[in-house]
Amino acid sequence: MEPCFLDKFKSEIQDFSNLPMEEKKKLWQQPSEVEGFGQTFVVSDEQKLDWSDMFLLVMQPVHLRKSHLFPKLPLPFRFLLQIVNPFLPSNPQVLKHVYCLFRDTLDMYSSQVKSIAKILLAKMASALMIKPEEMGKLFDDELRQTMRMNYYPPCPEPDQVIGLTPHSDSSALTILLQVNDVEGLQIKKNGKWVPVKPLPNAFVVNIGDVLEIITNGAYRSIEHRGVVNSEKERLSVAAFHNLGLGKQVGPLRSLVERSKAAFFKSVTIEEYIKGFFSRKLDGKSYLDVMRI
Repeated sequence: MEPCFLDKFKSEIQDFSNLPMEEKKKLWQQPSEVEGFGQTFVVSDEQKLDWSDMFLLVMQPVHLRKSHLFPKLPLPFRFLLQIVNPFLPSNPQVLKHVYCLFRDTLDMYSSQVKSIAKILLAKMASALMIKPEEMGKLFDDELRQTMRMNYYPPCPEPDQVIGLTPHSDSSALTILLQVNDVEGLQIKKNGKWVPVKPLPNAFVVNIGDVLEIITNGAYRSIEHRGVVNSEKERLSVAAFHNLGLGKQVGPLRSLVERSKAAFFKSVTIEEYIKGFFSRKLDGKSYLDVMRI
């Protein structure tokens, strides 16, 4: 991915995160949905929420995009242009062109990151010495990609809050872009939290629970969390890649035969996701539910 395109994408993500609250509410989560602005894994009114502002939407396959969210994404540019020239909205053609900017950038980013994910999955299949088509059947053109934009505002008492609760991802593969150079992502290694330093134009690739299940434990998901800074905001964009609707989450047959045992149950992706989002985030606890 070209560095100049990443710079453009980061700039537009920054604009989007700076939307005033009254505009964010227009893109708020609808009842019983997780897409839009808001938080997930909220199961009680007494629950302590993460110190973060998140926007979630399904990007792939294209036909699953929500019509009440995706067309409204260019809002930051409207506000920018109205400040520069308040009479510009009277020209619908110019405004329509501007409205497409962020949507087109996000669409291109989504497609390129999806291609990276499919390459990585094919390489993993090769490393596991299984037929590429065995992995490819699961991650075909119906591969599901969900994008989450994370904004962690500065907190005067960062030790008293958590930006993102410790967890492992429910997806197969997560590709994370750290938008600015503020540290906050940490992974758990040997029982200790290790910071992941942001590198220019670099992605962080996390293995999720689904990939651990599919590979029968050969690739293990990583527990991670987000911490906040007392002075600076932190921005990141996570692209979660998962099985398409109707697929089965379970160990690949060839790997079960090789191990002479299946270490995880097999369920539909719909059952798996429903169970995952019905619980609070809690380390790798949901993966333990799937173990045999």
